[in-house]
Amino acid sequence: MSYERYETPIRAPVPRWRERLGQYWRLVRGDRPIGVLLLLWPTWWALWLAAGGVPPLWTLFVFTAGVWLTRSAGCVINDYADRWLDPQVERTKARPLATGAVSGREALAVFAVLMLAAFALVLTLDRLTVWLSFAGLFLASTYPYLKRHTYLPQVYLGMAFGWGIPMAFAAVQGEVPAVAWLLYCANILWATGYDTWYAMVDREDDLRAGSKSTAILFGDLDLVAQGVLYALTLLALALVGRQAQLGMAWWIALGAATVLVAWQFRIARGRGREACFRAFLHNNWVGAAVFAGLAVHYALAG
Repeated sequence: MSYERYETPIRAPVPRWRERLGQYWRLVRGDRPIGVLLLLWPTWWALWLAAGGVPPLWTLFVFTAGVWLTRSAGCVINDYADRWLDPQVERTKARPLATGAVSGREALAVFAVLMLAAFALVLTLDRLTVWLSFAGLFLASTYPYLKRHTYLPQVYLGMAFGWGIPMAFAAVQGEVPAVAWLLYCANILWATGYDTWYAMVDREDDLRAGSKSTAILFGDLDLVAQGVLYALTLLALALVGRQAQLGMAWWIALGAATVLVAWQFRIARGRGREACFRAFLHNNWVGAAVFAGLAVHYALAG
């Protein structure tokens, strides 16, 4: 009788530089692209609306790369501000800063490098866009600290996430017209809505830790408040379409976005953590539908 010998293969240790890069990648949420998409769609809305179609390619590159850089920087400074909170929250307790895998000093260095790279790109654009970028830096840097002092950090997130809208109009048109601010308000409402889904995931943990959010503020009326926020978002986008004289493709896209929003409420009607997180993720398709309406309209008009 013969016997086969099975041995567990010995894995080579991961080089330290690769392990560090992996921690930094997780710190900037490189493994979770949803935040980039939610920031990218309204930026692209603004670029296409400002240019009346496909924007200048360099401007498109600057804003697309800038979205990734600023979103990554925002994640870093958010985790730095929340290093006291994240270990107490189930969803965030494994983040690099929460576990101590990355130090606070390292995080600040990564934040500075990302913001400097984004600013270097902005410097290739016009003076008004450069000046507006300072307001964007202030919004991104201060947002994470609001959850200690106000129940409305989701509103401030919308202000920070949408700041690419006036910047895009400034870069393309050299000014920020009224329709840009209307689109900016629509994005604030939308971001407040989708980030409230996100906050509903963490509501119980946040209550225990003493953090604040719109999910806590709305309480049992959270679904009603969400309905109002999304209705106002769609109304604001309808007003954008009317003011910009957009055609049938835009209105079809808004109809599709309305159906997608309704599906979110169906998903999250029971307020379960997993369901609310799915509703949050689903907003990527809302942003994509709105962008498709703009892109098709200008493609047909051209």
